[in-house]
Formats: sequence, structure tokens, C-alpha cells
Amino acid sequence: MYRTIICGIGMGSRETASRLLRRAAALVDKGGSLVVMHVIEGIPHRHLTELPEEFETTAIVDAEKKLASLCKEMKVPATIEVRIGVAASVLVSVARQKSADLILLSSHVTDITDYVFSSIVDKVVRHAGCSVLIDRRPDPAHEGSAPQVEDATLF
Repeated sequence: MYRTIICGIGMGSRETASRLLRRAAALVDKGGSLVVMHVIEGIPHRHLTELPEEFETTAIVDAEKKLASLCKEMKVPATIEVRIGVAASVLVSVARQKSADLILLSSHVTDITDYVFSSIVDKVVRHAGCSVLIDRRPDPAHEGSAPQVEDATLF
């Protein structure tokens, strides 16, 4: 199994987050560490004047509460980390800092931006210094449907 796992929880459903957390808990060694991460993508500078000063702090606290609640509900001991930045870069950087053995992520419904800019998962797979496990089960809300823009909140 794995000594240190980074479990990246993105903007998907609570069901996907639960599935990833359950899988990470099953894969971590007894006495190992599980880091549950969410990355809030940076906000373009041109929009900073339109947002309240406390926007980033509020977003971080809100995501931490949701992830802590999910971990508690599922009885999964984990360290919660919420950061702001470019998701793929932050995930790879934290994995290196923590000497992670595994990064666990979920795939999503592909859209045109993935073809133009590459997806977070693609970038993590290319740049991670450890193994990367991709959960490919689609969210039930997206199964058999056209790609949709997801809500900008964590589950």
C-alpha cells in the first residue's frame, strides 16, 4: 500500500468526493498519512477589484469545513489542506513536499478546454514524481449526458 497519499478533491459531487476518500483510506498504510486537498484556482487580477477582500479567506474556510465534515462523517483520519493556485502545480508541489507515494484524483467529463489547455489530471500525471491513480467512474449526474459546466463550489 502507500505511506503518504494526497487525495485531490475537486469541484465534483459529494458522491465522487466520498468515493475518492473511501479509496484513499483503503490504500493508505496503517500509520500512514492521508492528505485531503482542494485547490481554489487563482482569480485573474482583473477581477480582484470586483470581489470582497475576504473572498479568498472565506473560500478556504468554507472548503476546509466541508472536507473536515466529510472526513468526520466517513470516520477517515486525514489532514485537510486547502490552497489557492494552479491546481496541478499545487498538487504536484505538495506531493513532493510531503514525499507522497500516491496522488489520487478523479477524472471528469472532458470538454473543449481540456483539448486546448490540457486537464489538471493530465498535468499531474505528466509532472508528478510519484504514482498517480485516476478514478474514472463518472459522476451519476453526468452519466450519459453532454458535458456541463460544474458549479463553482466544492460539492
